[in-house]
Amino acid sequence: MRPATDARALPRPARVPAALSAGAHARVRGALFALALMPFARLVWLAANDGLGANPVEFVVRSLGTWTLVFLCITLAVTPLRWATGWAWVLRLRRMFGLFTFFYATLHFLAVAGIDLGFDWTAIVKDIARRPFITVGFAAYVLLIPLAATSTNAMVRALGGRNWQRLHRLVYFIALLALVHYWWHKAGKNDFAQPTVYAVIIGLLLGVRLVRWVKDRRPPS
Repeated sequence: MRPATDARALPRPARVPAALSAGAHARVRGALFALALMPFARLVWLAANDGLGANPVEFVVRSLGTWTLVFLCITLAVTPLRWATGWAWVLRLRRMFGLFTFFYATLHFLAVAGIDLGFDWTAIVKDIARRPFITVGFAAYVLLIPLAATSTNAMVRALGGRNWQRLHRLVYFIALLALVHYWWHKAGKNDFAQPTVYAVIIGLLLGVRLVRWVKDRRPPS
C-alpha cells in the first residue's frame, strides 16, 4: 500500500498577484503587444507568399473585421476580469487593447475603401448610404475615433475624469453597432454561427456591467 501523500508537502500553484512590479508589467505588456500584432503580421506574410486565397480582398477585409471585433471583446473583458480576480494591473492594459481595436478597425476601413473601392470617395459614400450593414459599421468606426483620440493621459486631464468616463462609455454602444454590422453581414449568407458566439460574449460582458451598476445603486438594507 502506498503511503498517503502529505498535502502540506504538495507545491501550491503560483497565484497571479493583484499588482505587478514595473518590470513584470512591462514584460507582460510587451508580450501581449507582440501577440496583438500577430494577426496583422500573418496577413502581411500571407500576402507576401500568395496565401490569401482565391479572393484576397475579401479575405483581408473579413480577417481585419473579425480581429477588430475580437479586440473589442478583449477590451470589454478587462474590467470584468479585474472584478473577478482582483488583478488591478489588468486595467493598465485596457488602453492598449482599445487602441488595437481602433488599429484593426482602421485597417478594415482602409481595406474596404482602398483595396475594394480604390479610394473612390463617391462610391464609398454611396456604399455607406445604400447598404445598411456598412452604414452601421461605418457609424461604429466613426464613434471609435474620439475614443482613440482621447486615450492619452493628457486628454484625460483636459477633459476631466468624469467627462472622460462619460465619453468612453460610447464603447458599449460601439460594441452593439459592431455586432449588428457583423450579424447583418453574415445574415446575407445565412451564416449565424459566429455572430451568435460574439452576441453571447458581448451580451455577457455588457450584462455583467449592468448587474454591477444595479447593485451599486441599490440602497443598503
